[in-house]
Amino acid sequence: MTSDVDLVRNDDELARKAEHAFTEQFGTAPEGVWAAPGRVNVIGEHTDYNDGYVLPVALPHTTRAAVGRRTDGRIALASLQGDGEVVELAIADLAPGRPGGWAGYPAGVVEGLRDRLAGGVSVLVDTDVPVGAGLSSSAALTCSVALALSDLVAPELTRNDLVDLARRSENDFVGAPTGTLDQSASLLCTAGHALFLDTREQRTEQVPLDLATAGLQLLVVDTGTSHTHADGGYGDRRRECEEAAARLGVPALRDVPDVAALAALDDGGDGVLLRRARHIVTENARVLEVVGILRSGEDPRAIGPVLTAGHVSLRDDFQISTVELDACVDAAVAAGAHGARMVGGGFGGSAVLLVDRDRADAVADAVRARFASEGYAAPRTFDVVPAAGARRIA
Repeated sequence: MTSDVDLVRNDDELARKAEHAFTEQFGTAPEGVWAAPGRVNVIGEHTDYNDGYVLPVALPHTTRAAVGRRTDGRIALASLQGDGEVVELAIADLAPGRPGGWAGYPAGVVEGLRDRLAGGVSVLVDTDVPVGAGLSSSAALTCSVALALSDLVAPELTRNDLVDLARRSENDFVGAPTGTLDQSASLLCTAGHALFLDTREQRTEQVPLDLATAGLQLLVVDTGTSHTHADGGYGDRRRECEEAAARLGVPALRDVPDVAALAALDDGGDGVLLRRARHIVTENARVLEVVGILRSGEDPRAIGPVLTAGHVSLRDDFQISTVELDACVDAAVAAGAHGARMVGGGFGGSAVLLVDRDRADAVADAVRARFASEGYAAPRTFDVVPAAGARRIA
């Protein structure tokens, strides 16, 4: 397990890199550097915008934002992962879709605080969160900027306020119909814990997740098949869930007590709304089951079958898996993983595997072999240690 000393040293090194790049780009030192992590969801997929339950952990991988205020009324955005181009426009000209692309995410946060930033702001970002892998790279970006701007111009904002600010950047400015899972994980997670979040009540609990002591680890497999929340599939699922809730006469699918209560959706048609709702109802139950296991001190291997059942539901009822993700889960379980499931919005991205530490290499090799035999691109794998949420690092 990565030690706290290692994390601090890495933060220092990453902060110096961002500070230097900001100074080179803008000709002046930043006022600080802030970091926000990506996340992997242990269980609870697509439940957040249905007022349900989620259980993410923060990744050690972060996006760093070096930020400095200006006096010319303009916003300037640069990325070390980009093509070197600086996106610049007047603060007054910010509007949904302007700017577009990656710059829309931090611009949306700035727009949410434009009354505090009349003089303008410069932002340089650097990241090691895999983009398009279902690990919330967009939330890491918005949350790092939100925390930076809060520290600089709006210190009265709470972490929950920043969750909403970052969510609105994605929903209203970029047009990605996310819930609050990703932003909550990035801003609220603590090291060594999973975040149990009731997205309706905004109640949180830090649930200890010390897999290393049990001889376990979470292994993330990035299939290399990219996805984006702004594409249609994610929005379609959200609309289908809202329609199912309306037909059932409940505010959200969170309010459906059990699968039996979904009978009114079985209209003899294509069954799409029934399947979508069934995933949400059963996924909420899976989150509560996993939290119960972890709270009880049981062997955490017991959560493995629950994770795999979640993948089956995402594959069959929510229909957002891919052949690569299915192959990964099948190969991992066959090779001895205690459980495996796709994570994120779907239609590509990553899977998370619960494995014995001494079997991790063998399981990863089995997944790579399956991908090679199917003609898929080689996946990338990395270990996940539950890490700290967003923080100032310089």
